[in-house]
Amino acid sequence: MKVVIAAAGTGGHINPGIAIANKIMEKEPNSKIVFIGTDRGLENDLVPRAGYELKKIDSYGINRKINLDNIRRLYKTIKSVGQAKKILKEIKPDVVIGTGGYICVSVGQAANELKIPIILHESNAFPGIAVKILAKKAEKILVGFEDAKKRLPNAKEVVVTGTPSKINGNRLTDQQKDNIKQEMGLKKQLPVILVFGGSQGAQSINEALLGIIENKLNTEYQIVWAAGKGNYEEIKKELLNKQIEIENIENTKILPYIYNMQEVMEMADLVVSRSGAMTITEISTLGKPAIFIPFPFATENHQEYNAKVLENVNAAKIILDKDLNYSKLNFTINEIVKDKQALKQMGENAYKVAKMNVEDTIYNEILKITNV
Repeated sequence: MKVVIAAAGTGGHINPGIAIANKIMEKEPNSKIVFIGTDRGLENDLVPRAGYELKKIDSYGINRKINLDNIRRLYKTIKSVGQAKKILKEIKPDVVIGTGGYICVSVGQAANELKIPIILHESNAFPGIAVKILAKKAEKILVGFEDAKKRLPNAKEVVVTGTPSKINGNRLTDQQKDNIKQEMGLKKQLPVILVFGGSQGAQSINEALLGIIENKLNTEYQIVWAAGKGNYEEIKKELLNKQIEIENIENTKILPYIYNMQEVMEMADLVVSRSGAMTITEISTLGKPAIFIPFPFATENHQEYNAKVLENVNAAKIILDKDLNYSKLNFTINEIVKDKQALKQMGENAYKVAKMNVEDTIYNEILKITNV
C-alpha cells in the first residue's frame, strides 16, 4: 500500500498519524508511507524519530483578520497546493490520510484535483475548519467521538473509530499501584489527584495549585503534579520565596515531567487537566474521573466540547478557565473524592466512552477504500 499522511503542527495531529502509519506497516510491511508537513511544527522531530520520510510544503493556518501577514499566508497556502500535487504525482499513493490541521486543506485539495481518495481523521468532538472544508471531498471521515458525527452533516460517510493513543487498557494490580505510591513518597490511604497541563499552557492551573499548596488545603487528598519542564524551576523559586521547599511538601509531589504517564494515571484516583482530544481519549481508556479546565483559546473552543463528552455521561466536572481559582478547585476535588462510590461510578462512566482496538478499526476502514 502507498500512503501519504498529512499531519503538521501539534502532537495532537501528528501522533495519530504516526499511530495509523505504524498499524499499516504492521499489517503490510512492504507499504510505502510518506508524511507531508511544514518546516515549522513538531512533525520535524516526531516523524523522522518514528522512522518515516517527511516532505514539506509551505502551508499556513489562516486567521480571520484581514492584514498583510494574513494575505501573505493565504498566498503561500494557495501556492502550497501545487507543491503538494508535485509530491503526490511523484509518490502516486493509493490514499491520502489527513489527521486535522491546516496542512490537510492544501494536501486534500491537491489529492482531490488528482482524483486520489481522501480519508480524514478528526480527534476533537468539535471538528476543525480543515475537516469541515474537506468534508464533501473526503471518501470518509473517521472521528474520535460520537459527538463529532452530528457536526459533519455534509460528509459522505462518518465512522466513529476513536483516536489512537499510547495509553492502552488497565494493567496494574492494586499492589503495583501501592508500590508506585511508595516510590513517589505518597500515602497509601489518601486519594491521589494527578494534575498536568497541556502543550498550549496551563498557567491558570499552576496558579490554582500553588494557592492550594501555600494554604495547605490538601489535607484530605494528595497531589501528583506534572508542572512541565519549562515551569518546574520557576515554580520551585516561587515556593522557595515563601519558605516552601519543593521536594518536601506534605501530600504533594511536584515533577518536571512524568515519563511513565500510563502507570501514574492508573494509580491516580482523579485527574485534573486541560481537555485536549488525546487527554480525553487516555482518561476514558483508563476509566478515570476528571476535572477539566478547558484551554480557553483553543480553536473554536474545541476543548470545552471535548470536556462535555465526559461531563455529559457524569464522568467529569468542568471548571471554565475564567472561573478557576484555588478555592474552587480545592472545593471541587474534595466534593468528588469524599464519596468513594460516586468516584468509582464516574470512572466506570468514563470507561463506557472509550473505543477499543482503535488502530485496527481505522486500518479496516482504510482497506475499504484502497481495496475497491
